[in-house]
Amino acid sequence: MSDTLFDFGMVGLGVMGRNLLLNMADHGFAVSGLDLDPNKALALENEADKGKPVKGTTNAEEFIHSLRKPRALMLLVPAGKAVDAAIASLLPYLEPGDIVIDGGNSYFPDTDRRVVELGERGLHFFGMGISGGEKGARFGPSMMPGGDRQAYERLRPIFEAVAAKVNGEPCVTFLGNGSAGNYVKMVHNGIEYGIMQLIAEIYDFMKRGLGLNDDPLEQVFSDWNQTEVQSFLIEITGEILKKSDDVTGQRLVNVISDRARQKGTGKWTSQNAMDLQVPLPTVDMAVTMRDLSAYKDERVLAAQQLGGISANAAADAGNQEVINQLRSAFYFAMLATYAQGFVQLRTASKAYNYELDLQEVAKIWRGGCIIRAACLEDIRQAFATNPDLPNLLLDANIGAALHQHQADVRAIVKLTIEKGIPMPALLSTISYFDAYRSAILPTNLIQAQRDYFGAHTYERIDQSGIFHTQWN
Repeated sequence: MSDTLFDFGMVGLGVMGRNLLLNMADHGFAVSGLDLDPNKALALENEADKGKPVKGTTNAEEFIHSLRKPRALMLLVPAGKAVDAAIASLLPYLEPGDIVIDGGNSYFPDTDRRVVELGERGLHFFGMGISGGEKGARFGPSMMPGGDRQAYERLRPIFEAVAAKVNGEPCVTFLGNGSAGNYVKMVHNGIEYGIMQLIAEIYDFMKRGLGLNDDPLEQVFSDWNQTEVQSFLIEITGEILKKSDDVTGQRLVNVISDRARQKGTGKWTSQNAMDLQVPLPTVDMAVTMRDLSAYKDERVLAAQQLGGISANAAADAGNQEVINQLRSAFYFAMLATYAQGFVQLRTASKAYNYELDLQEVAKIWRGGCIIRAACLEDIRQAFATNPDLPNLLLDANIGAALHQHQADVRAIVKLTIEKGIPMPALLSTISYFDAYRSAILPTNLIQAQRDYFGAHTYERIDQSGIFHTQWN
């Protein structure tokens, strides 16, 4: 083992890093891992199958020199300063032509900076989003690399071997220039925020609005995963709802705090969408609701003073029709959320010169990743038919599906307002649909108001040019 030159190296042997290396070893690649914690380095070797070339170390120089040239190594450490610190610790031992990959959720401007900084030293730097969690890393994630296309060829056989497969096709591809990989992963996470919020709202409506208890709730989501809304997030929701708590004996979900946490990728998606002037209302609302969840004490006080929502006493026979409408509404909102995310990807690709192929993005999201869903094949086909499609809502098939399901969304919106149960992501999504298909919006009035109080000028529909009026 001491004389082995390893095919790939990993810096950071936490759950994700260790499992991804073990996945590579299972596919015949010799791998080496570096971690400052000797227990993690030892755990890597102990978990590997006997006889496979897998090595863990705490020595950076030994680690680098164990890799065959040009060296390829990945960082799986927390985003931010930890990435820069890890790079700095390795630089004395790296040589021109070596490839450094950031596999974490780094903010894309940081990746652009590192591409330039390491490029000046003759090093290739990649930002690569990885989705699928612990199980995905071990048995097949979706991976989103971007950077230098030629350098990617050194990595492609490894990544294609370990990635999730759909119809025999690996859920990894070279996405584009610079920070394209981290950017696509950021939007992936934004879509994830939106879909999770939509599922949570529908769960809440069934529980408080329809009076469903634990068993039928779990059954609904299990049944839904055999329908058009089949997806990883629907699948795990059914599994979550049937899990019992070892301490209380209740369903575990019922003893989990409603203060939701976040690591920032959803916020980054919303912030950058605003910079690009891309409407992203479902994701924006999902971020807002996580923020609002932190105001627990105030929400409890408001429930007392403003009249909280009282749960429905019991389910009734008419619930099945409403449950079917909820599934239809979720399908509509899920498609519209993907549509918003792909508009952001298209706009960013032009703004940042990524040269993204949106069909390829949809293709690698079909398996391995958190937002994998049956409808992504329809999305892939939409971009295969028209690579220049400006918005998925304009695809004939997806547009027809949205039109077919919109009545159920409106029915649920009416019910949720009557019952006072918050479903802000669903309401934002149907409003986005209605605004996008409106040939005329009332923003003419806003232009007039801006000109009235600030002389900001306006355009006319009957003449070209810029105009200002003395309104008073």
